[in-house]
Amino acid sequence: MAKILIIDDERSIRNSLKEILTFEKHEVILAENGLDGLVAVKSEKPDLVFCDIKMPKMEGIEVLERIKEFSRDTPVVMISGHGTIDTAIEAIKKGAYDFIEKPLDLNRILITIKNATDKTCLIEETRTLKNKVSRKYEMIGHSPALEKVRSMIEKVAVSDARVLVTGPNGSGKELVARQLHEQSPRRENAFVEVNCAAIPSELIESELFGHEKGSFTSAIRQKKGKFELAHGGTIFLDEIGDMSLNAQAKVLRVLQEHKLTRIGADNDIQVDVRVIAATNKNLKEEISKGNFREDLYHRLSVILIDVPPLKERREDIGELTRYFIESICSEMRIAPKSIEEEAVEKLESGEWSGNIRELRNVVERLIILSGPAITLRDVELYL
Repeated sequence: MAKILIIDDERSIRNSLKEILTFEKHEVILAENGLDGLVAVKSEKPDLVFCDIKMPKMEGIEVLERIKEFSRDTPVVMISGHGTIDTAIEAIKKGAYDFIEKPLDLNRILITIKNATDKTCLIEETRTLKNKVSRKYEMIGHSPALEKVRSMIEKVAVSDARVLVTGPNGSGKELVARQLHEQSPRRENAFVEVNCAAIPSELIESELFGHEKGSFTSAIRQKKGKFELAHGGTIFLDEIGDMSLNAQAKVLRVLQEHKLTRIGADNDIQVDVRVIAATNKNLKEEISKGNFREDLYHRLSVILIDVPPLKERREDIGELTRYFIESICSEMRIAPKSIEEEAVEKLESGEWSGNIRELRNVVERLIILSGPAITLRDVELYL
C-alpha cells in the first residue's frame, strides 16, 4: 500500500482517481491546486504524486520543480489533457517520473504506481546499504592522536591532492583512505582498492592497467585495469611499498600524464583518478636500498597522514571494544554482551602489536567464549 497525493483542479478527476486507488488499498490525499499540493507534500510525505499540468495559481511544471527542490526522491507523475511531446519531454527533463495523458487509462495508472513505488523502495534500500557501509568504515575514538588524523582528513578530502598514508599493520590506514573518499566530491563514484602486496609481480601491471585479448597466454578476453575502473573516483594503492619497480614506473606515468596503456594495446586511455597510497614501510629507507623510486615517492606524498598505533591512543580502546561488541554480536545474530570496567582496563593495558585488527579478533574471541557479560577473568584467560 502506498500513500498517493493527487493534485488536480478537476474534482471529477480527483474523485475518480481516489475511488480507484482506495479500492486498490492505497491511501489517497487530494489537493485542488499546486499551492495546496506543495503543502501536502511537505506535511504528508507521500510515496507518489500525480500532478496535473494545467492548473490555476501554479502550473504543474512549477509544482514539479518546487517538489524536486525539497523532496528529490519523491516520484512525480505528470498528467494532462493537453499533452504534447514537447510538454512531456520538458516534464521528464525537470525530474518527472512519467507523463500520462488524459483520459487516464486504469492499467497504465496501476502499472506506473507499482513501478514508481518499487523504485522508491530500491532508493531507500540503497540509502540504508550506503549507511551500513559508511558505518563499517567509521573511525572510532576521540583521542588527541585520532582527532589530529580526522582534522587532516577534513582539510585534505575536498581537494584532489594525492595522499600517502603511513602506519603499522592493522592501525586503520584503509579507514583513512575510505574517509578521504567519502568526504570528497568524488564520493558518488568508485572507490577501487588494490592490495599491491597480494598480487604477484607478474600480474600487477594487468591488474592496474588492464590488457587486450591475446596480449599474453591467459588473456582470453579484454580486461579493464583498476585505474580505468576508478575513473572519476578514487584508487587506493595499499602496501605500495611492495610494488615492483617496473610497475612503479608505469604508475608514475599515469600520475604525470593522466593516461595509461593496456598491455597489448597501441592507444592511450585518459583517466581522471585521485590516488591514495598506503604503506607500513619506511619508503625513504626503501629508496636508499633501491627498492622504491624517489620520483614516485614525491608524486605520492603531496600530503602525508601518519596513522598512530593503538598503543599511542589507548584512551580509544574502551570505545573501540564496545563498538566491536555491538557490531560482532549483530553479525552473529546474538544478544549484545556487556563488559565489566575492569575488563576494559585490562584491555587498555595490552601491547597490541597487531593494533586495531588484533583488538577486534580478541573481542570476537571473548564474545564466543565468555558468558553474557565479559569479565576481567575472561580477558585474562583469552587475551
